[in-house]
Amino acid sequence: MDGLNDSVVSEFVLLGLSDAWEARIFLTLTFSLLYSGIVLGNLFIVFLVIADCHLHSPMYFLLANLSLNDVWVSSTTIPKMISDLLKEHRIISFQSCMTQICFIHLMGGVEMVLLVAMAFDRYTAICKPLHYLNIMSPQMCVSFVVLGWVAGLIHAMSQFSFVINLPFCGPNKIDSFYCDFPRIIKLACTDDTRFEFVVAANSGFMSMGAFFLLLLSYTFILGTVWKRSAGDLSKALVTLSAHVTVVVLFFTPCIFLYAWPFPTSSIDKYLFIADFAVTPALNPVIYTLRNKDIKVAVHRLSKQAHFDRFC
Repeated sequence: MDGLNDSVVSEFVLLGLSDAWEARIFLTLTFSLLYSGIVLGNLFIVFLVIADCHLHSPMYFLLANLSLNDVWVSSTTIPKMISDLLKEHRIISFQSCMTQICFIHLMGGVEMVLLVAMAFDRYTAICKPLHYLNIMSPQMCVSFVVLGWVAGLIHAMSQFSFVINLPFCGPNKIDSFYCDFPRIIKLACTDDTRFEFVVAANSGFMSMGAFFLLLLSYTFILGTVWKRSAGDLSKALVTLSAHVTVVVLFFTPCIFLYAWPFPTSSIDKYLFIADFAVTPALNPVIYTLRNKDIKVAVHRLSKQAHFDRFC
């Protein structure tokens, strides 16, 4: 059983979030609305950053890439989950499961690098304002995005190379609404200890490393804003509260699942709703409604649309 076609198991059964019909109807409506908001909200940010020349700056370049990635992150799981909620038999083929796993970890890796890049951008703008444009040059911004994709690809493929050769010869029920390495490894007909360690070391190291860098950046920012606010800590906390909320929501499930040996409970599938649905939905709200530049850009866009309509 050396490859994709040698496994006895050709499909997996996703147990999903709930078996109760009323709960499934409620979840279908909720996640349909959330997914619509994610796609429309994040794509609107991308459009706005491209269309408004006043937003052609490092911060908004990174924000547009984060918004686009949030759409991909949600699209790896939410549409499948919504369609499965209306089905009695929730099946995913072996090939589709492996593909979903790869895209989840690819996009997850990109998301982590972009969040670190945005924290570095804010650190540079606040702590080293005179050198900001030199440090956050267009080349540096593009390098951050390329690094994100390269890191995400290496992260996904390094784990995929281990899992793809595992023999699956019996159990095929996954207690979740999506495929992921920890759940799949548990179903393999072999000793999974070594593979658990490899996945935990890879994903755990990446999650903890990115989280540590973010905490370090926000600590420096907090200290700088505090000093410039004449010791008024409330102003510093308001400055970072929204960004820290996004970081905590995104990294908590990752650290819970990957930073130590795999949990045996099903709580992780509920935690990862934060990564696939809540965080991508909150990002447009957090990064736009509280952002003066974005509000002004939306106002300019609405005025231009109104002018074009009546000219």
